[in-house]
Formats: sequence, structure tokens, C-alpha cells
Amino acid sequence: MAKTQRWRRRSSAGQAPSEESVEEPPSRATLTETTPDEDADPAPAPADPEPRRGRGLRLAERGPVLLVQAAHPRQAILTAVFVAAAAALSGRPTREVLVVGATVLVGQAIIGWHNDLVDRQRDARHDVPGKPLAREQLDPGTVWFALTCAVLLVVPLAVTSGITAGSAYLVSLVVAIMGNVVLRTGFLSWLPWAVSWGLLPAYLSYGGWGGQFEGDPPSTLMVVLFALLGIGVHFLRALWGLVPDNDDGWTYLPLKLGLRVGATRLLVLSGFYTMAVLVAIAFAATYSGLAR
Repeated sequence: MAKTQRWRRRSSAGQAPSEESVEEPPSRATLTETTPDEDADPAPAPADPEPRRGRGLRLAERGPVLLVQAAHPRQAILTAVFVAAAAALSGRPTREVLVVGATVLVGQAIIGWHNDLVDRQRDARHDVPGKPLAREQLDPGTVWFALTCAVLLVVPLAVTSGITAGSAYLVSLVVAIMGNVVLRTGFLSWLPWAVSWGLLPAYLSYGGWGGQFEGDPPSTLMVVLFALLGIGVHFLRALWGLVPDNDDGWTYLPLKLGLRVGATRLLVLSGFYTMAVLVAIAFAATYSGLAR
């Protein structure tokens, strides 16, 4: 109820003033305290200030990108560029250089996929970054299918340079794949790398277009230098996995040296060693050539 206020009104005839009750108008506070109508429409919900994000996968999470990531792309590209450059410096025509680069690139992708398939559970246990198979972002069946297609592709690519040259490269590829399974945990872990890389001069020296050219055997010095380069690449690759490999009880040579001199010094020594071998290969190619 609104409050009432009594006030006196004086009459003009001298009568006694009388009191009247006048109801005050409701105040604004009273109006706001009234109960709203139940049948009234509810207030509209406020608009979402942030636009909804797209439901599509990011580029880095798409299947083809994950396949490339599982193929160890940096090692694959660097190795393919190096071998193709060696073919170019040996006097091979451009089309043969391109075939050599494509062959080595596909072969390196096979090695990388196989390595991630073999190490899938280890990588997941150690939470190794950059491993889509270990993080279950990529199905193993998809990688096996890609690996099989790559094998069917690398065989004709290798044989394009000739039967002898292609056979040398395919044997090199098989040795590298076997290195993902055997000898990798012990002192002789460097041996598959040395043999695999040591076969590359034969692939280059015997190579030709369409198998029409049969070259000469590679020089012994080149075979030794390429084998030493493979050992250097093994050391550089092993540096990033020293901690989990040590936790698993591995005893390969880079780990033993890393425990003695430290990972930083091992990185510096491996870098200098690899650069020295590359310089030696350049001098040997200049003065004695690739083949005998």
C-alpha cells in the first residue's frame, strides 16, 4: 500500500480546517518492485561476442602433412640434395641428377617411416615430440600403405640409372632399414650407417640413363669417405635421443661418448667431424674423381 499524507484545508467561511486523506502516487521504486507478468516473453540472450571457430582440422593435423612429418623430412631432403649434388659434380646430365635426387628422397622417406613404425611404442612412452604415430595422430596402417607404395616406386626409379647402379642403391636401402631393427642398441650401431652410405658411390659411378650406360667401379677412397660420412650422420641423428636411449639401457657408441664428454661437446665434435669428411670428399672428387 502507498502511504497517505494528512493535510489541513482552510475554508473561506472561517470554518475549522478539516483533514482529508490523499493518497500519494506510487514512487518509482515501488513500480520497479512489481512482479513481472508471467506470460511476458523472456529477454533475448546476449549475442556471443566471439565468432565460432571452424570445425576443420588445422593444416598441421591433416593426414598428408602428418605423413611427411613421419618420414623425417629434414634428413630426407638434405640427403637427397647432397647425393644429387654429387651426381651433378660428377658430370651427370640434369635429367639423371633429377632421377638420382628423386630416388634418394623416396628411399629416405621409406627409412623414416619404417623407423617411426618400429619406435612407435618407445616414442609414446618417452613422449618424443614430432612423432604423429606415437601420439596416435596417424594410423599405422596408413603409414604401412604409404611405405609399400614408396617401395613400389623406388625400385623402378633406382633401376632407371641402370641395373648395377640401381642394385647398389637398393642394397643400401635394405641395409639402412635393417639398421632400424638390428645392431642399433649396441656398440656396432654405426655399422649399418657406414655400409649404407658406403654403397652410394657405386650407385653414382655405375649410374646412367635408362640402364644404357655402365660406368666404372667407384674409387676406394670415395667408398671409405662416404662410409665415414654415414657414421657422422649417425652421430648427429643420435644426439637428439640420448636421454630416452640411456633410460632404455642402450649402449651404442654415440651414447657412450655423450656420457663421457657431454651432449654439447659431442654435438660440436660431431659437427666438426662431419664437415671435415665433407671437405675431404670435395677434395677427393676434384683430384681423383668418383670412379677409378
